[in-house]
Amino acid sequence: MQWLKSFQICKVLQGFSLSPTQLHRRLFSRVGAPRWNDHDSPEEFNFASDVLDYWAQMEEEGKRGPSPAFWWVNGQGDEIKWSFRKLRDLTCRTANVFEQICGLQQGDHLALILPRVPEWWLVTVGCMRTGIIFMPGTTQLKAKDILYRIQISRAKAIVTTASLVPEVESVASECPDLKTKLVVSDHSHEGWLDFCSLIKSASPDHTCIKSKMKDPMAIFFTSGTTGYPKMAKHNQGLAFRSYIPSCRKLLKLKTSDILWCMSDPGWILATVGCLIEPWTSGCTVFIHHLPQFDPKVIVEVLFKYPITQCLAAPGVYRMVLQQKTSNLRFPTLEHCTTGGESLLPEEYEQWKQRTGLSIHEVYGQSETIIDEKGNILPPNTEGYIGIRIKPTRPLGLFMEYENSPESTSEVECGDFYNSGDRATIDEEGYIWFLGRGDDVINASGYRIGPVEVENALAEHPAVAESAVVSSPDKDRGEVVKAFIVLNPEFLSHDQEQLIKELQHHVKSVTAPYKYPRKVEFVSELPKTVTG
Repeated sequence: MQWLKSFQICKVLQGFSLSPTQLHRRLFSRVGAPRWNDHDSPEEFNFASDVLDYWAQMEEEGKRGPSPAFWWVNGQGDEIKWSFRKLRDLTCRTANVFEQICGLQQGDHLALILPRVPEWWLVTVGCMRTGIIFMPGTTQLKAKDILYRIQISRAKAIVTTASLVPEVESVASECPDLKTKLVVSDHSHEGWLDFCSLIKSASPDHTCIKSKMKDPMAIFFTSGTTGYPKMAKHNQGLAFRSYIPSCRKLLKLKTSDILWCMSDPGWILATVGCLIEPWTSGCTVFIHHLPQFDPKVIVEVLFKYPITQCLAAPGVYRMVLQQKTSNLRFPTLEHCTTGGESLLPEEYEQWKQRTGLSIHEVYGQSETIIDEKGNILPPNTEGYIGIRIKPTRPLGLFMEYENSPESTSEVECGDFYNSGDRATIDEEGYIWFLGRGDDVINASGYRIGPVEVENALAEHPAVAESAVVSSPDKDRGEVVKAFIVLNPEFLSHDQEQLIKELQHHVKSVTAPYKYPRKVEFVSELPKTVTG
């Protein structure tokens, strides 16, 4: 941490003052990089040189305000602030470490498994500068997970944290392609290169590669819900799409904004929401180390720092709402965004009432409703959400599942990419999301989306949380089963009677065939790192 502090660009603030942001908001909020429009697709594009270096130049010319490009804090009072100019310097140093010390080159694969530490951003942009394909992963991975990822990707390098060194070491002998191991740590580790020491001594002069739009940039591993995780490979178009004016309307970011995206660095949302989207707009990326999701800390941070935009999973907003905090009117927050799953209608309303802000839900893939063969379906007919990929594949859509042509062909149906999401589309063109195709429950010929049942259960006062799944049944093939976390005041109720009451409730608020034939009360539901 100490080495990072030596690269800071401004004084550490105690609390915060809005005056710098307010003074420069009007002057600099319209500065942008208007080089392409919705119909452009340049042959060459590199986020590092075309975006980050652009804003560094704007700073040198006095055309960007004084707010940092990167603002990192933790729970111990440490704070890091970097300008785009300093980021250019540090990521060029990183690129030189990769090429000159590690011997890596364009097209090589690098496994990136770090928590929310500043080095994650340096590694990611350093890979972009060199054409190295970075592969993010969550720090919750175990040795078996790491082994699988390194072997199937034939990764030549890994950058990770000290806590995962033993996990990597336990499988490194089974990874013949892994030549370089870099660690972000305050201590030395035998057989590992010290990333921080190498950055300090590296040259800040580096020439960024001229990457083609179709050149691979990153690989994101799928969740592995239906087998081993697949490698979804993205090209430079993933970063370029954030430049398109219509895409800029998604978050409506200004250079004066301070965006806090709470995604785990292992997911694609971190690459897009913690790096590509905000820096394309020239605004500040705010990051809290946040080792665990603590709603009390999240509330404190939103009051303490001048954050204007928040991007988080629905579970984060849900946890904040469950706090016994009387005041959730955050002084600077202007815009809230979520995605990945649905919030309940009453949760949207509660957030609006308690914060004065709406939550904007984003969905990453939508175009047309198709069947399994890629045929377009008429209105009000259940099918899959498809994205047209012929004759032109949209920018930002993943290229393929690396080393798995059969998996790629499974999701390419005729002229469409099959998202795997079930939905209907009405006569007015509105898409009604039903759930993942592999989540849909087929009970006695009825297709039931788990979200529909979960929403019905949530309306009952006894239910704090629920998760609805398919359960095997010898008569019906499969039936609806609900795992339910009860609110405290209902824990002492007769469970058999309460099950009957809940089943009757679901039958009364939605189609009766959707009710859960099996109910199990649990103390908590298993959750991902984002809640």
